[in-house]
Amino acid sequence: MAEKQILIICGEPSGELHAATLVSAIKNINPGIKILGVGSRLLERAGAEIIYDTSGLSVMGLFDVLKKLPKFIALKKLILKRISQEKFRAIIFVDFSGFNLRLAKTINNSIPTIYYVSPQVWASRPGRIKTIKKYIKKMIVLFKFEQEFYSRHGMDVDFVGHPLLDIAKSTLPKKEFLAGLGLSDNKRTIALFPGSRKQEIKNILPVMLKTARLLNKEIDAQFIIAKPVQVDWDIYNCLIKKSNLDAKVVEGKTYDCMEAADFCLVCSGTATLETAIMQKPFVIIYKMNLLNYLLYRPQVKLPYIGMVNIVAGRRIIPEFVQFRARAKKIAPEVLRILGDQKELQEITSNLSLVRSSLGEPGAASRSAQIIINFLR
Repeated sequence: MAEKQILIICGEPSGELHAATLVSAIKNINPGIKILGVGSRLLERAGAEIIYDTSGLSVMGLFDVLKKLPKFIALKKLILKRISQEKFRAIIFVDFSGFNLRLAKTINNSIPTIYYVSPQVWASRPGRIKTIKKYIKKMIVLFKFEQEFYSRHGMDVDFVGHPLLDIAKSTLPKKEFLAGLGLSDNKRTIALFPGSRKQEIKNILPVMLKTARLLNKEIDAQFIIAKPVQVDWDIYNCLIKKSNLDAKVVEGKTYDCMEAADFCLVCSGTATLETAIMQKPFVIIYKMNLLNYLLYRPQVKLPYIGMVNIVAGRRIIPEFVQFRARAKKIAPEVLRILGDQKELQEITSNLSLVRSSLGEPGAASRSAQIIINFLR
């Protein structure tokens, strides 16, 4: 058995991205640490031994959770069994709060617990802070305001900055990337980012495609759609065929799509921060199942949902959520922004401020060192 052994648990694609960079950073500092993981290919490639593959486990809303409840119960049993069999020095929870906080409660401090990528208790269901304070030994947070929040509640918390500052980078120059898609770099490029979950994409991509069609009637543009590797092609092919829009779907090249774009339509979530870091003008679009929305909306305590607006502390990017997520509302706003050079400059300036507030590059390395120190 390795001298030190830890378990890392994530369930969402965005959380796994951060978990993978953290695992790589821990391995770089101390290759002798054995890391077992609940995740998928990304976590495995980073150096974790996968004990449960979470592909297809991400959920959206209460009804999706209920549908996948047997899988969550089986996963919890498996983890508890491994905990009883192995000598873990610590457990690292990454995002995935609905599952992770319940698991932390069951473990009941029998193993030291670390939380990386905080549950958004400052945005909704603030009562969860009691559970976090009782069952989480160490918080490692990505935003300065989160550090202030947890410090106020008397928790051991470190602010490390945002790992996306090291990740959100294009791999190809705009001209070369577009040429590879058979597109021109002289034509206005609009990029669509409809999310990373199957259900999210089903709800949001049709709205984005309708918006793109309206834009296409007014301006000479070309369209690219960013597709996460873990989502099936069928969803995209079916929806694009219905929309009758000429658009290129690009798999696994999020940042190249952003770099090539003159404007982006972005699903609320991590992608809003990625777009901010890439300094691209955009609007936020979000739509979910109506019953899920009616259950979820009263729990949200903030006036906006986009992380970029939350970090800025004000609405710097337009949001089109649920009933406002309609092409006839979105397209005129996009055209207005594109036609106003002063507005575009102001958006870029505001995004620059958001980027600078995310700390310095090297968040994963700082987090890894904190964890290694914690294990001593």
